[in-house]
Amino acid sequence: MGASGRRLLNRESATNQLIKETHEERHGTTSPVACPLHTVEGARMRESVVLEAWPPVGFDENKSSALNQPYSRRTYMDLQTLAAVLNSALSPHPAERKAAEHSLNNFQYTPQHLVRLLQIIVDGNCDLGVRQVASIHFKNFIAENWAPLDPEEQSKISQSDKELVRQNILVFVAQVPTLLRAQLGECLKTIIYADYPEQWPGLLQWVTHNLLDQQVYAALFVLRILARKYEFKSDEERTPVHHVVEQTFPHLLNIFSRLVQIGNPSIEIADLIKLICKIYWSSIYLEIPKKLFDENVFDSWMVLFLNILERPVPLEGQPADPELRKSWGWWKVKKWTAHILNRLYTRFGDLKLKNPESRDFALHFQKNYAGKILECHLNLLNAVRVGAYLPDRVTNLILQYLSTSLSKSTTYNLLQTRLDVILFEIIFPLMCFNDDDQTLWEEDPHEYVRKGYDIIEDLYSSRTAAMDFVTELVRKRGKENLQKFILFIVEIFKRYEQAPIEIKPYRQKDGALLAIGTLCDKLKQTEPYKSELEPMLVQHVFPEFNSPVGHIRAKANFFAAWVAGQYAHIKFSDPNNFRKALQSVVAGMRDPELPVRVDSVFALRSFVEACEDLGEIRPILPQLLDEFFKLMNEVENEDLVFTLETIVDKFGEEMAPYAVGLCQNLAAAFWKCMNTAEADAEADDPGALAAVGCLRAISTILESVSKLPHLFAQVEPTLLPIMRRMLTSDGQEVFEEVLEIASYMTFFSPTISIDMWSLWPLLMEALAEWAIDFFTNILVPLDNYISRSTVHYLTCKEPDYQQSLWIMLSKIMNDKNLEDDDIEPAPKLIAVVLQNCRGQVDQWVEPYIRITVERLHRTQRPFLKCLLMQVIADALYYNPSLTLNILQKLGVATEIFNLWFQMLQQTKKNGVRVNFKRENDKKICCLGLTSLLSLSADQLPLEALERVFKSTLDLLVAYKDQVAEAAKEVPEDDDDDDDDDDHEMNGGLQTDDDDDGSDKEMGLDDEDGDEANSFRLQKLAAQERIFRSADDYDDDSDDVFSDDEDFQSPIDDVDPFILFVDTIKVLQGSDPARFQKLSQTLDFHYQALANGVAQHADERRAVIEKEKLEKASVAS
Repeated sequence: MGASGRRLLNRESATNQLIKETHEERHGTTSPVACPLHTVEGARMRESVVLEAWPPVGFDENKSSALNQPYSRRTYMDLQTLAAVLNSALSPHPAERKAAEHSLNNFQYTPQHLVRLLQIIVDGNCDLGVRQVASIHFKNFIAENWAPLDPEEQSKISQSDKELVRQNILVFVAQVPTLLRAQLGECLKTIIYADYPEQWPGLLQWVTHNLLDQQVYAALFVLRILARKYEFKSDEERTPVHHVVEQTFPHLLNIFSRLVQIGNPSIEIADLIKLICKIYWSSIYLEIPKKLFDENVFDSWMVLFLNILERPVPLEGQPADPELRKSWGWWKVKKWTAHILNRLYTRFGDLKLKNPESRDFALHFQKNYAGKILECHLNLLNAVRVGAYLPDRVTNLILQYLSTSLSKSTTYNLLQTRLDVILFEIIFPLMCFNDDDQTLWEEDPHEYVRKGYDIIEDLYSSRTAAMDFVTELVRKRGKENLQKFILFIVEIFKRYEQAPIEIKPYRQKDGALLAIGTLCDKLKQTEPYKSELEPMLVQHVFPEFNSPVGHIRAKANFFAAWVAGQYAHIKFSDPNNFRKALQSVVAGMRDPELPVRVDSVFALRSFVEACEDLGEIRPILPQLLDEFFKLMNEVENEDLVFTLETIVDKFGEEMAPYAVGLCQNLAAAFWKCMNTAEADAEADDPGALAAVGCLRAISTILESVSKLPHLFAQVEPTLLPIMRRMLTSDGQEVFEEVLEIASYMTFFSPTISIDMWSLWPLLMEALAEWAIDFFTNILVPLDNYISRSTVHYLTCKEPDYQQSLWIMLSKIMNDKNLEDDDIEPAPKLIAVVLQNCRGQVDQWVEPYIRITVERLHRTQRPFLKCLLMQVIADALYYNPSLTLNILQKLGVATEIFNLWFQMLQQTKKNGVRVNFKRENDKKICCLGLTSLLSLSADQLPLEALERVFKSTLDLLVAYKDQVAEAAKEVPEDDDDDDDDDDHEMNGGLQTDDDDDGSDKEMGLDDEDGDEANSFRLQKLAAQERIFRSADDYDDDSDDVFSDDEDFQSPIDDVDPFILFVDTIKVLQGSDPARFQKLSQTLDFHYQALANGVAQHADERRAVIEKEKLEKASVAS
């Protein structure tokens, strides 16, 4: 590029040169020095011209480049061979493609391979298809290998190759065709995110230089990626962006100013302005850099943004196709400008901001720009009024700005004078059914349904923005606007009623029904509108269930669903109206139009949730389910599955006759959704969401029939293929849902079948390779396998479940790269083995103790320390003599016991224990310590016996007090169906139920609202909660921590008080002298504690005996 190019933008007369050079930069027609490689042929002689560092020192291409050598004997692949292999990757013959891919994989780690790929990508004389294959291979390789996830892992790309790529990718990113630029852009993103600023300090200098000199488009392209790296960063992480802004924004402002002044600008100019807008957006998204806080600088930018907002979009060159038109460069510029101005207004334009500097900025913005922007927006919105073109996204952003303006008095005053025009001639028409809706309804009803239920579509929709504006208007300025708007809607209803059927304003009626539904929250609370809702339903909605127009029938379902949802807030004068609406919705499920059928199902969910008397639905339940599955075969929509889930939840055990059929249909729907999603993996397909919904619905069904275990054996053949496939890496997107199904199947089935055991190796493999984040979820079915099928776990040798568990646990416990949080389930799983296999896994006690002690030495988190120490306690309860011998053999006995006693004694100033906070923690420690008391004098000397005895007494008292405190919070009338499962507490010493806040303080609350609303069974939920990470287990909480009473383990039937007293009696009988010496060491305090524990043990014995008699009586 010549001297005139280097003086780009230095004076006004250079604007034509800017257009020319922008075109050159985008299409590769620059001077020879900066152009891509010319041809693959002869490239060996020219490599050093383009890539000055090529070939690397010591590299002799002639030694091993003979093309007749087999690939396996070559140390690298030269340019000609690489181009030929890439061309073969495009072959229509699968075998040839596979061979090419195999060759590429074999050579991808050889020196300079990455650089040769880049050379082919930028060679303008090479076939575009070959260049594209090279760019994809280049992008994928960089994404996987440029920055290894493990910091200690050695990079597979040499530093010299990285440097060559960094030097040259910047030169060519703007010169390659758009198709290839997208791939190189992704590569640049990976490299910049990984390397800047530490490994690539010169990047910013290159950008700044080229903003002034040559390759303006490339500099903007790279700067956009650089700014985006810090878009969501805050505080210290955001520091580099301030330096970027200081270095580049003066030049950006200069370029922006020059571009805006160009008359009759080309589409290339739009692309440059769009990049500048994106850079600005990323730089101010979370925080405005200090340089832009300067009023003079900020004003200069705002003048340019307002200029872009005001100026008409060029008519010439606009695509005729609507999809292409909304993505056209100049409309994109409008969109990004509106985006920026919205962000400035909503995040930084609020006068309530406390920071003085921010408040001054907000004041300046509102005083000087808020009104001007509003005027520009209203002028743009006029296009909607007169039927001209305005992209949906731009309309959406403008309406967002208007909605924000309603709460500010200055901007609302500007709006108020034109509010009638805005509301009735712009907003309301946007809420009505339109030509685009009609076309989509008729030509592609499936796409119409998809868009109607797509949350992302909603976010960008002008209709949604119009609904939001109406909602905000009524909420903030309802006093002067609600009645006016309702009268407008009522007038539409009247005109519709009076008009002959052939000229009825169907679309306006559609919008009117949508408007009333949008205002539901306000109307249900406000008279006289609240009392008019029922008559409105009868007069204006019921007739539309039989309308000849499909979208009106669909809207009737929408309105009926809203009415059903408000049923609890509105007293109907005639209950038959609710019944009639329900019947109409059910009838809509058989409508000939697909969107009406889907909307009917959606509406049905509201009716089912609102129904107090299920008698309205019960008689038609079989027909409803049939219609459901017909529709699920026709369309993949998660809302269909949610409705089914609601029905199953509501009817509970009444679903038993349909459970097997439901699971079969849902399984078939799941496979169909997965096949659709896999066939179009790149698309944002609703099938994946619907697949998740199918699995959730299956879980809900399994929950509803949990008291009918024989059904689990019947559904197992249907569900097992799903679990087998989706518990592999193929099922990562649905892994959690499938684990929940596996948990139900292993918990509620009468027995765990051999086929279900086939999932164990899959769980082990997943944990070893990629599923460590799901360890807590995996723990639940693993516990079920060991606790409910203990004999098979212990006796089966092919596969050897004990060995595979040890391999997995030792790998995780020894992994220094895993955080304490990651491995918390591991000690819990060791506890499951020791508690369930007591006396049968002696050979595993030492290995498990060894890895526990090793991890304990480097553990930081208090909760994990407690879990690891509880493994020692479980081992002592398993076999105290064996465990003590192992600890002594490992040379850690004194260290471990000192740490344990120190943790037991550690309290805060208020006396609350720091460690072992939960009831279950204390109980396990009590059992472990009590087991030590059974050891002989040669294993446990008197001094140690005294220490253990006193610590056990203290802990038993703390445990007793905690259980009693928890029992006070249980309602007296709490008559749980699962009382039979209370294994350890009774008679005023029960543990907390599911609603106890203590678990929530521990971070052990329900996973999310949807789970809570579906009434997950207490038993399995308890098991999951007790295994869940206790993130809030810290020194700052004084709460009493209690476990769910329904969590089952073998120690449930062991009363720690009775065990302690019985152990001391054995000691007294077997070694009276030793017992006498122990008694003499006790002061009055501990003698009183011992007597109290003995008395409580007697009480517990009596209560347990009474419970046994009551259970025997019930059983007989």
